[in-house]
Amino acid sequence: MSSVRWYDEQASLGRDFLDELDRGVRLIKSHPLAATEIESEIRRCLLHRFPYALIYGIDGDTIVVIAVAHLHRRPRYWSDRIDE
Repeated sequence: MSSVRWYDEQASLGRDFLDELDRGVRLIKSHPLAATEIESEIRRCLLHRFPYALIYGIDGDTIVVIAVAHLHRRPRYWSDRIDE
């Protein structure tokens, strides 16, 4: 993942970024409806320390991660990944 490489090159934070992603995934898994709904059936779980969010939906018993989205670049670039 290019974000991990970038954080490693800038400040040796690649591992911290991965840990934050893991924390976000575990949070979503244990409390899937807790994150903010940003549009119908699409939620955003913000990461701590990094300007990223996990964009995801829930399909029955399955959590579908749509994007690991940078919050300051190309807003909503991931929206074409959603099947309407």
